[in-house]
Amino acid sequence: MADTDAPHDDDPSRRRIVRDPLARATLLVGAPLALAMALQVLFNLVDQYLIARLPPAVADPSLDALGICDMVAALGTIVSYGVSSATATLVSQAKGRQDDRRAAEIGWGSVGLVTVFGLALGALTVAFADPIVHLALGAKGVVRSLAVSYLRVIVGGSVTVFVMFQITAVARALGQTRLPLATFVAGNVLNLFLAVLMVYGPGEAPWVFSWGPPLAAALHIPRMEVVGAAWATVIARALACAVPMALLARSLKVRAYGARFLPGRALTREIVSLAWPTSAQFVVRTSAVLLVIGLVHHAYTTSADSTAGTAYALCLRAETMALFVSMGWGSAAQTFVGMNLGASQPERAERAAWWLAGYTALTMLGLAALFFAFGRTFLGFFSGNPAVLDQAMGYLTRVAPAYTAFGVAIVLGNAVVGAGAARLALKTDLGLVAALQLPLLVAVTTLLRAPPLGLWNALVFVHLLSALVYAHLWRSPSRWRPSEPRP
Repeated sequence: MADTDAPHDDDPSRRRIVRDPLARATLLVGAPLALAMALQVLFNLVDQYLIARLPPAVADPSLDALGICDMVAALGTIVSYGVSSATATLVSQAKGRQDDRRAAEIGWGSVGLVTVFGLALGALTVAFADPIVHLALGAKGVVRSLAVSYLRVIVGGSVTVFVMFQITAVARALGQTRLPLATFVAGNVLNLFLAVLMVYGPGEAPWVFSWGPPLAAALHIPRMEVVGAAWATVIARALACAVPMALLARSLKVRAYGARFLPGRALTREIVSLAWPTSAQFVVRTSAVLLVIGLVHHAYTTSADSTAGTAYALCLRAETMALFVSMGWGSAAQTFVGMNLGASQPERAERAAWWLAGYTALTMLGLAALFFAFGRTFLGFFSGNPAVLDQAMGYLTRVAPAYTAFGVAIVLGNAVVGAGAARLALKTDLGLVAALQLPLLVAVTTLLRAPPLGLWNALVFVHLLSALVYAHLWRSPSRWRPSEPRP
């Protein structure tokens, strides 16, 4: 359907989203965003690879600590993602109406908002790191001490990832795909360079990183091991945001429109009112993963044996890849739905989400095929422990095929949010977790005392049902479509 309400539409990014053929347009917008989100996962993969090259007595508990901390850090990131998601919805709808001043006010003000939030969350996490990893998630022994140290740095500096996500969210809401991709590429290059220096310091390092110790010695950088990986990530993200932030300010014409870095009360309330259901929705989703982490550590590990915890920590990298790639496609769905609703094209918005769900399903099938063919080789880069690898592959062979359903649910959930129905998406996720996932997984591990394989099978069932629920919801436009056409 052509856009007939904008005779002076000279924005090529907007034209692509509201006018170009959907099959091509959704692919051209969605694929770079999915790739950018995949690159975000590389921050964690780089850390995991470098830590795995340490002596086994250090590497195995450090990998378990990474798995715990990354999901706790993801919880904060997901809260920030709610602000990013709300901002993207408001900016894309403003662009759909060709209201550039409004888009600048929302986009730039939201960056200041997440900056304040990131600083506050970092301070709280530094204070309460030990109760989080020990009392809540069951970390024991050396894993506990490593996790506390790592968490204090990675979440203490979480403002950097919040700003990175916010900048890229506003850019893709404007229909830009190169800036998010370039930001994550730059961040990953910097992270690898800094992590080699800070993890190994002037000490022993694998031959491929033999350039690192002499440089670290010259710069007086000590060997920090797992904590060094956290510092490298925080610093790399901060550096990678500098130029994109300036470019975004220019794209939004911040100076011309007088947009404020910290939004006023009215705009803050508007963003928060739309953000909190989305933040809560993704907190629910991430909490479901934290539930599995807690169940695995409480039911299947001891102070002397963290094999199951380490195996699941390895698999969380695959899980995170599936999640973030799906969120990339979902971000495109949110942009297409929001902008087309803003342009009074609800049917095109609905069809765009189905196209993007289809592309996500194909991507997840490809990812599952790679895990089946090369999963053990991939995991072998991070652990040489046969017991750990056996348990990890038991997880992947059961759960990876269900990533297709997992991804479709993520995309259609983002489409619902893009329509401005964030509370509906929250209610749907909350119902799935509270009424299905929580009682099912607890029953499997505590009442039935099933081995880990029983827990993995339960997760597959949860993913399949989630996709069916969201597909049914999206096929009922009266539940999520605005009651009146947007001006």
